[in-house]
Amino acid sequence: MKTALILIHTIVAILFMISVLVQNKSAGLSAAIGGQAGQMMATTKRGAEKVVYNASIVLAIAFVLLSIAFIFVP
Repeated sequence: MKTALILIHTIVAILFMISVLVQNKSAGLSAAIGGQAGQMMATTKRGAEKVVYNASIVLAIAFVLLSIAFIFVP
C-alpha cells in the first residue's frame, strides 16, 4: 500500500511541477514592473491556459492530500 502511495505521490508531484512550469510567465511581478499591469487586469484565461490553470489547482490539492495520507499509512 505504501509503495503504491509513493508511486502516485511521485507522479502527482511531477505533473504538478510540469503544470506550473507550463503556465504563462508574463502574469507575475515582472509584468507589473515592466508596465504591463493594465493589460494583466483585463485578460481572462481561455482554452488551454484555463485547463492548465485548473489542472495545477487539482494537482496541488491532490499533492497535499497524498502528503497527509502518508501520516495514516503504516
